[in-house]
Amino acid sequence: MIIKNIGSLCGILPEGVARKCGAEMDKVECLENAWLKVDDGRIIDFGMMDSCPAPEEKHCDGDGCHHDGGCQGGGGHCGGGGCHGGGGCHGGGCHNHDGEEVVDAAGGFVLPAFCDSHSHIVYAGSREGEFLDKLRGLSYEEIAARGGGILNSADRLHECPEEELYAQSLDRVQEMMSFGSGAIEIKSGYGLSTEDELKMLRVIRRIKASVPAQIKATFLGAHAVPRGMSRDEYVDKIISEMLPLVGEEELADYVDVFCDKGFFTSEDTARILEAAAKYGLRPKIHANELAVSGGVQVGVQHDALSVDHLERTTDAEIEALKGSATMPVMLPGSSFFLGLPYGRARDFISAGLPLALASDYNPGSSPSGDMRFVMALGCIKMRMTPAEAFNACTINGAYAMGVEKEVGSITRGKRANLIITWPLPSLTQIVYQYRKPFIRWILL
Repeated sequence: MIIKNIGSLCGILPEGVARKCGAEMDKVECLENAWLKVDDGRIIDFGMMDSCPAPEEKHCDGDGCHHDGGCQGGGGHCGGGGCHGGGGCHGGGCHNHDGEEVVDAAGGFVLPAFCDSHSHIVYAGSREGEFLDKLRGLSYEEIAARGGGILNSADRLHECPEEELYAQSLDRVQEMMSFGSGAIEIKSGYGLSTEDELKMLRVIRRIKASVPAQIKATFLGAHAVPRGMSRDEYVDKIISEMLPLVGEEELADYVDVFCDKGFFTSEDTARILEAAAKYGLRPKIHANELAVSGGVQVGVQHDALSVDHLERTTDAEIEALKGSATMPVMLPGSSFFLGLPYGRARDFISAGLPLALASDYNPGSSPSGDMRFVMALGCIKMRMTPAEAFNACTINGAYAMGVEKEVGSITRGKRANLIITWPLPSLTQIVYQYRKPFIRWILL
């Protein structure tokens, strides 16, 4: 496939750049009036249109193909190496003499697909009743104390057959892909029993085999303490019973702990991480959503891939992250929905740190997987520049889920997980008019 007449090819990085830090986050490398070539699902080459290798298209294989471009229609997503428009793409598209499909971007931008490094989309039903409680003034902690929150989701998931859980969750993944996400991390954590945690991880494995997006699985058995157990008893169960089975079946890529006020302590977290290391599970930590918890420090000490949430941080957390390989991840959708403080993005970036943004898509505190809205919140509420927010949702998001060598930028050899937009005046337009449709096609 050759994509031609690209208004701006954005997010170009040389091979080997794993993440962007500090002042570099405010730079997005672009090429105007460009073309890009894809072969076997990989980015092979790109350049300016005056060097485009595609000769004039000579024939069409599809009933609805037009000579000025391959696919027609808008929106939708693409799997299996072809580009599809939600309005009805037909046949194989226009081809050149060499049999290559030629897609005309017609001045639209081409961007790397979003990389959502933190989601909880395997759940059953919804929690709109708790939404009403929140509107009546109850806090997150008060709702949880009344049996709501994570325990409510655990009850619903326990009652949900695995096939139905898979169907509901797959629908959410497809929704996220339609919003432009090409890589998604999915956590367990609504099981809180060995049987149900494994059920969730099996569903994630099925999703991974069902969709063209990059999927990573995280075992979050330590999401809350189930009814009828003490915290110490449950931590013992995670270590002695759950982790060995997760490791034996190779159901997870990472391990996570909700290290926060009212949930698990930094000492609990360290115990679980030490046990998980025996199974090759690198940490990704929930930290500092409700209070300054020590989760950032324990994450860095155990070489966590990321520490996530960070609504409540001090300078000590910033210092702990300096010089580490750990990616701080902020979740502005959760702040928006719960009315929590937004993360100190400006302070983190000014300190020379990298930063990723993710959706936290879940039924209780962030019921949306729209990374474009996350990017807009990063700008509007956290005072990030559009370039910083773009990098936080692409290359840094890819790093935060361990797929930066595969996706997250326009780089020769990486997977062609791409968004093709309608014509735009600038990258800023995506967050400035954050509800105006901008995706024309998605290639995964």
